[in-house]
Amino acid sequence: MTDAPPATRPLVALRDIHKTFGAVTALRGVSIDVLPGETFALLGDNAAGKSTLMKILTGVHQPDDGCIELDGTSTHFPTPSASRSKGIEMVYQDFALADNLDVRTNVFLGREPQKKLLGPFLSVIDRKKMEHETNRVLERLDIPINPRLKVRRLSGGQRQAVAIGRALAFDARLIIMDEPTANLSVAKVDKLIEVTQRLKDLGIAVIIITHRLDEAFAVADRFAVMRQGQVVGRFRTGEVTETQVAQLISHGTIEDHLDSGIDAAEHRRKIGSTSATTTGSTLGNLS
Repeated sequence: MTDAPPATRPLVALRDIHKTFGAVTALRGVSIDVLPGETFALLGDNAAGKSTLMKILTGVHQPDDGCIELDGTSTHFPTPSASRSKGIEMVYQDFALADNLDVRTNVFLGREPQKKLLGPFLSVIDRKKMEHETNRVLERLDIPINPRLKVRRLSGGQRQAVAIGRALAFDARLIIMDEPTANLSVAKVDKLIEVTQRLKDLGIAVIIITHRLDEAFAVADRFAVMRQGQVVGRFRTGEVTETQVAQLISHGTIEDHLDSGIDAAEHRRKIGSTSATTTGSTLGNLS
């Protein structure tokens, strides 16, 4: 079934992405799109292709075929810095922070602002500006942290806030979070939900890579399920249950969990594959 005309243009779209590594086919024609200010979850088991797809979006890998669109225009990210220059930031599972450095230095690591002391002859790191900007971005997340604290003294939730703050400091438009609660205590998961909502309020899109269904259902507006390098379903939160999605992840179909009293084809149409371009009850088929 053909999708309806888009109500809102996607911020970013990956179209028919293919990727192989030697004899291993990692991605087989994957297509997803993410709207501005939307939280989108990418679900699937290990080796489903989730991380590979995001590494293509962040310029770590190059696709063998397919294209990336940003604001409706085809683009190319030959390096991670090219992706970051367009406002796409990645928050890794281990947060990629330097424990021996303070918070402000981690936020600006590799992109430290400079101030001139002797005209063009001598420049030094502007730590005052770093501290001011670090306070600003952490206040936007409503997570106050002393910017002079060493990262090794921070909790898992605070470390994550620093990693997200690093993205905000450079005007991120899309933040990708890889297994965002893997290194958090149960008590901190609720804080992740708050942070995700705050990013939404700021108009920043978020992609969450996760295998935790409860996490995806709690924070995502839409999600895509990947299996063996393909997207096997795209849904809006509330169109399917966690049990159905678990079945889709493990078997590639949710037919076994349809109510016997409902016509299978009609029920599949109602909860089938959607994209950001779907409106009303016009929903695609599982693929």
